[in-house]
Amino acid sequence: MCAKVTSIGLKGMEGYRLNVEVKTFVGNDSIRIVGLPDAAVKESKERILAALRSLGYTVNGQKIIINLSPSEQKKSGPMFDLPMAIGVLVSLNELAASIPVNTGFIGALSLDGAIVPVEGMLPAVLAAKHLGINRLYMPYDEKLPLFNFEALEIIYISSLIELIGNLEGKEISNFTPKVQVIDVENNNFIDFNQVIGHNDTKRALEVAAAGGHHVLMTGPPGCGKSMLAESFPSILPQLSKEAQLEIIALHQLSGINYPNAKTPPFRNPHHSASGISIIGGGTYPKPGEISLAHKGVLFLDEIAEFPKKTLDMLRQPFENGKITISRTHATLTYPASFILIGAMNPFPCGYAGSNTHYCTCTPKQIIAYQNKISGPLRDRFDIHLRIKPVDLDRGSENAELSSRFIRGRVEAARKRQSERYGRELCNSRVSYDEMQNTSPLTQDQKKIIHQLAAEENWSNRTQIKIIRLARTISDLEGDSSITEESIWKAANLR
Repeated sequence: MCAKVTSIGLKGMEGYRLNVEVKTFVGNDSIRIVGLPDAAVKESKERILAALRSLGYTVNGQKIIINLSPSEQKKSGPMFDLPMAIGVLVSLNELAASIPVNTGFIGALSLDGAIVPVEGMLPAVLAAKHLGINRLYMPYDEKLPLFNFEALEIIYISSLIELIGNLEGKEISNFTPKVQVIDVENNNFIDFNQVIGHNDTKRALEVAAAGGHHVLMTGPPGCGKSMLAESFPSILPQLSKEAQLEIIALHQLSGINYPNAKTPPFRNPHHSASGISIIGGGTYPKPGEISLAHKGVLFLDEIAEFPKKTLDMLRQPFENGKITISRTHATLTYPASFILIGAMNPFPCGYAGSNTHYCTCTPKQIIAYQNKISGPLRDRFDIHLRIKPVDLDRGSENAELSSRFIRGRVEAARKRQSERYGRELCNSRVSYDEMQNTSPLTQDQKKIIHQLAAEENWSNRTQIKIIRLARTISDLEGDSSITEESIWKAANLR
């Protein structure tokens, strides 16, 4: 008899329907798994045999062939133990219950028949929701958050015998995990009211937070670049439930625990980090720092000290909000929609423009240092800021706005963008055509941009970024259309 059981396969964060086909016939005692399984999947046959025998089932005198379809996709991990064991029982006529096509199974098996959680379950659950699977059997993992899905019923099981009983009509009598609501707010970030002075820079960062724009800060050591960047996440809107799940799924694929917080992630890799750790990949591809910063902030302090090749790899995710990693056996795509904040010294010595130190760099050293960030990469930054030291006594005279107050204005601007585009989308990510359709420029405004572009020798990409910045500034001001004043302010941010 041939049995078919549904499961979920993963290609990065993208999931696909995986059909487990099992055929048994009289022959030598053996189990063979085909369909491009890796070593972990091949070892499943030993776990399946031990689990079935511990429950009193026998496969003596049976040759079992298990095909994981689609056969051209590489299969990895022990997540398919459970659907393969169910397929074997159905094929041996040990399980009489009919299994609907839209019922899926994921989970690993212990030798005693217990079902245990594995890495990658949360991405598989999200994929099952999008693939139209209406019931999913899986083990309970207390490390993962739980939500109610309208079109997906999740049934948590702890053992194979318990699952068999449920498929045959028996109710599961053990615990039902309570739905956890992620409502923790991360208060570890610096509040904006702790940053003295830098009022223009704070306003620019507010624009960046409202529209999801990338920022490059340049200034001498000790002027406050790192402190401003570390306080930036405190003014970002809190994550939606869908975004939280996606972020936790990415961290799970990377083998890192992420706190169940509403605050967007903040990643701050050292400049000695390898290109693979920043972009993602490896022998067994995993998400890199740019994916772990998805929906949040990637801060590259001393950005000029990063390898030039690594920085140029950021061009694709800058524009697309995702990264595609191509390897011999697979091509994986991970989301990478982040806000990049770069900080660097103006010259190698760091003291160009300082009021307390002299610059000791030669012209050759200056050119070599500036060329570490290529022109195309600089052009992709929306906002360029020059940071100068502030007088602490004078700066303390001004009342500083709190992050909570600024975040309220940012959230209002984000809400206007979502209503305008009909989905959760920032101005920095919207296409130029959609921007023109929703916020058309007047002839006078086009003349202003063309004149500025001619004077400053701006590229087409820079002109589009000016329009996007102007749209964000207008959103913060509550204007329904782009104003001329916002265009001039946007030009100053470049």
